[in-house]
Amino acid sequence: MKIIKKRVISAKQLMVMCILLLSFTCGTAFLFGYKRDEKRFADITSELFVSEMKSNTLNMHYTLAYPENYGIYDYDAVLSCYSAEKTLEEKDNYQSILDSLYEINPDKLIENDRYTYMLLLRTLENSLALCSYTYYDEPLSPASGAQSQLPILLAEYTFRDKEDVEDYLKLLDQSDEYFESLLRFEQEKKDAGLLMSESSLEKVKEQCDTIITSEELTSETHFLQTTFSERLDKLLSEGLITEDEKLAYISENNRLLRTVLLPAYEKLGDGLFILEDETIPTAGLASKPDGAEYYRLYLISQTGSYRDISEIKKLLLSAFTEEWNTIQDIAKDNPDAALLYINDAEIIFPYETADEMLAELRLSMESAFPSTVYEGDETPAVQVKAVSQSLEPYCAPAFYLTAPIDDTDNNVIYINNRNSPQGLELYTTLAHEGYPGHLYQTVFNNHYSAENNVNNVRQLLWYGGYLEGWAVYVEFISYDYASELYSSMNQEDIADTIQIEKHNRSLQLCLYSILDIMINYENASSVQIAEVLSSLGINSASSVSSVYSYIAEEPCNYLKYYLGYLEISELKKQAEALWQDDYSDMSFHTFFLESGPSDFTSLSERLAAQTP
Repeated sequence: MKIIKKRVISAKQLMVMCILLLSFTCGTAFLFGYKRDEKRFADITSELFVSEMKSNTLNMHYTLAYPENYGIYDYDAVLSCYSAEKTLEEKDNYQSILDSLYEINPDKLIENDRYTYMLLLRTLENSLALCSYTYYDEPLSPASGAQSQLPILLAEYTFRDKEDVEDYLKLLDQSDEYFESLLRFEQEKKDAGLLMSESSLEKVKEQCDTIITSEELTSETHFLQTTFSERLDKLLSEGLITEDEKLAYISENNRLLRTVLLPAYEKLGDGLFILEDETIPTAGLASKPDGAEYYRLYLISQTGSYRDISEIKKLLLSAFTEEWNTIQDIAKDNPDAALLYINDAEIIFPYETADEMLAELRLSMESAFPSTVYEGDETPAVQVKAVSQSLEPYCAPAFYLTAPIDDTDNNVIYINNRNSPQGLELYTTLAHEGYPGHLYQTVFNNHYSAENNVNNVRQLLWYGGYLEGWAVYVEFISYDYASELYSSMNQEDIADTIQIEKHNRSLQLCLYSILDIMINYENASSVQIAEVLSSLGINSASSVSSVYSYIAEEPCNYLKYYLGYLEISELKKQAEALWQDDYSDMSFHTFFLESGPSDFTSLSERLAAQTP
């Protein structure tokens, strides 16, 4: 008979075992809590990203070159229409997503996701608030409305394979429904007492009459015909389509342009003509019921600045005074430079072509900006193209079309030759749009996001102040590069003239930003704006009218650029104060770029949190 000895456990041993078991259980629950919140956040953001991509094919195409790599295989080509009902659906959707986010503890997310969580939360909360002002939105604004933007997006719709061509034709086939929805929305705006002014409607109607004409289509010279054929040629050369398929696609494109897009523009133009009301004056948002509150929320969405508007105006006035004094100081120290500037003397710039200027800019920025080239990557290519003549009256002086996150090897900067930029103007424009501006910022963000598995939902969050503020920030730096270039050639008068040009550019953007607040938040009349401009020596009635109309039609546009720049400057001061001897422009630019597009409150919090 085998005797089994029982092991006697003391009270002390039992207590230790209980503690270990409790620790293991708590630790497991703790880790599970982290994993659970991470998984829930990943599920929410993944579903949101895919849903948004599928609901707007144009947006998806400019965001993703290869949707299948992001789990998007089956989708219908959709040109998302406009409607008040859609806004109500969005409101419910925003609230639903927010409710799900509120259930997640951000402290249980990894650092990158925790930052994304805060960005998404703040964006959705502000977007939800804006849903209460459906008819304050203006999708057909004269300077940047759908009537002028859609053709550009169609003309630059990249064809990588046959499916892209077929998606493009499907979108083109929906353009009539799209413009009908815009006209219907404008009719509802009129019923709500929020229609744009007669003069603004006239501008949009004129665009509808000229952007596409039957004469151009008949002669097959319209840019939506010529660019279509050029893109097909590339597919043909790569063996992705046959000659017969190319001819069939061209025939279908011509048919849709004549029978769908052209009538859509004509119908929209006629409909807007009927809506014209001479009793509606050109006025800012503040002239409308609750317009000032809408402006406050809209400013946040456009700039990413959560400062009180009184604080923003104070910041602008301080910047205006500083720029004004700086110009006076330069003129006092170097009267010859002031004379060169006043007389608009021709300055012979050392570089003539855009390629030469871009190469010089890239060389100048090396010491203060992180590289965009990761191991195994090649330097992204960039082309500088001219805007089609038929679009010149409706396009910005220059623009960069953002490259997809998974295809940043080929980039295009467009120059509007109607403005004939050259010399210093072309150089600083290329800095704004190219290096170290939009193109560089986009390439850096795409590479960094891919290398660090940044949540794809970040692609849905748009921050105009971060993007355009950076472009203005580096544009001003490019003036310094140019000034240093002339100093190295012992041409100090020209170097100082360029500094005057830089600070005057800043002064103008600052002035228009102040006027934006006066017109759209404080309800300043055109007479009051004329008085302000007159005090600065601007007395032309046509100039005053042009400035007032543009700012009333495009609220927050100047602030998107200049307030964004000032916010970056304030963030830079914060970094200098926190990092002290460890501060460098390289370290600040790296922090800013690695953080990615963000609102400035979140950037400030992140900067403070990362400082030892």
